[in-house]
Amino acid sequence: MSGENCLTGLKVLDLTQFEAGPSCTEALAWMGADVVKIENPKSGDPGRTTLGRPGSPDRDSNYFLQYNANKRSVAVNLKDPRGVELVKRMAKHADVMIENFAPGAVERLGLGPDVIRALNPSIIYCQVKGFGTGSPYEQSLAFDMIAQACGGLMSITGEEDGKPCKPGATIGDTGTGMLMAISILGAYVRRLRTGEGEHLQVAMQDSVMHYIRNAFTYMERTGGKAAPRAGDKTVGGGNPPIGVYPCKGGGPNDYVYIFTSRANPEHWTRLLKVMGREDLIGDARYATPDARTQRREEVDAIVTEWTRKLDKHEAMRLVSLATIPAGAVLDTAELAADRTFQDRGIRQTMKHPTAGDYVMSGWPVRFGGETPALAPAPLLGEHGAEVLGEWLKMDKAAVDALRTDAVIS
Repeated sequence: MSGENCLTGLKVLDLTQFEAGPSCTEALAWMGADVVKIENPKSGDPGRTTLGRPGSPDRDSNYFLQYNANKRSVAVNLKDPRGVELVKRMAKHADVMIENFAPGAVERLGLGPDVIRALNPSIIYCQVKGFGTGSPYEQSLAFDMIAQACGGLMSITGEEDGKPCKPGATIGDTGTGMLMAISILGAYVRRLRTGEGEHLQVAMQDSVMHYIRNAFTYMERTGGKAAPRAGDKTVGGGNPPIGVYPCKGGGPNDYVYIFTSRANPEHWTRLLKVMGREDLIGDARYATPDARTQRREEVDAIVTEWTRKLDKHEAMRLVSLATIPAGAVLDTAELAADRTFQDRGIRQTMKHPTAGDYVMSGWPVRFGGETPALAPAPLLGEHGAEVLGEWLKMDKAAVDALRTDAVIS
């Protein structure tokens, strides 16, 4: 059974935009859900123009394409009461409805949880917000970087004596979307058993805090002291060798990450053998994790002297062969050039009618040995007639009338 069949029959009414919500609904779409994206007829999801292509203002941005694969688009004017009524009618047929508008916006539209759940008590109504109900920042706007700052992630990211940094991964956005997707699946399984609906809410700040549980563990272990930044090490610093070490080539990403675990003292001994430094085996200055921590700069210098002689791929290969955790620092260009990702279905080529061919990373979980197939993101309003015909049994004349009156486009 392939992944795209898992959620066949699940109808998702998607009123999300940008990334936190769309990443959630895209995951459901990859597993077979019928995700119908409701968009503004004039501009669509604001993500369609975010990080757009230079010189191509009419084309959907690659940012939008990455987070809206396998969905259908219906462009509905929610400033027209008939448009709001149309969405309410669709909600009666939906299993899931999800939104991530600014605080209070969906309620002002008349599409809030109380209204929709009264129309469809078994619906799973989902809301993604920046800050949780009851938070002093409840009415504040948030994007990924705001959630990372307020959720504690930036406070533990960066050089040990440097300023806070924002991790490159969009933990606040896509990380939140994945937590909501998992929660939707849990609520849906229960609904299949009981018919019971649900109202799910997740705040991006709360989500980021979920991802830094180790930092809170460190804080408790040190008597309430705030977890520090640890640079390329783990929270709490770890014991050397740990971190990125420069390799031959000298480029910005010519580094290899080497990790010797405190839980496995053999890692250090094995690494000494790989580096040809058997003379240091048993040396009391470096024999234990605590001893190496006291001489961190010396240990890092020993490892660096060896890694600088090799390119990062060879350094990773030799260290890994010795059963020591190691990883070359691969940049996006190197990953994109690695054909094995496309051969394995982790990255797939989309054929888009206006944007042309582009490659995107899909759902990495295999179902029966296969990754779910990807389809390109929809054009704005591309599936209006198709969806309204399927969901609401509207005929062509009714759809054409809505289009003429600019209720849909």
